[in-house]
Amino acid sequence: MGFGQFLTEPEFKFIIVTHRDIFQNISQEISRFGNEYAERSSVITLDKDDMKKIGLKAGDTVVAKNTSARVVLKVESSVYEKPHPGIAFMINGPWANALVPADTGGTGVPRFKKIEVTLSRSKTEKVTPLNDLI
Repeated sequence: MGFGQFLTEPEFKFIIVTHRDIFQNISQEISRFGNEYAERSSVITLDKDDMKKIGLKAGDTVVAKNTSARVVLKVESSVYEKPHPGIAFMINGPWANALVPADTGGTGVPRFKKIEVTLSRSKTEKVTPLNDLI
């Protein structure tokens, strides 16, 4: 047993912005509980420089958590040329919805466009299964 296994990964603050995706919508129509839908919906997209700062590469997993939930997600690198440090993107689905705060500020409308989370690298955990979210 190494001493390093007791150390926690550093946490980084991010804002998640959710969006729709045509390919996820198609896979949802085929099977909402299918592998393709889960694979498309359980991804978080980060700025390339943020990935370097955290020590991530595409396909790694991260723990995203806030007062609403804790989920493990697969990481993808952003295709946007313009940097967007501290801003992450997720397809709207069960993984993103778990992180949406219940407090609507009196509007009755959930805040899907500004979900505050902390992210940390996950060395051993796999993506949170859909069954754990519903």
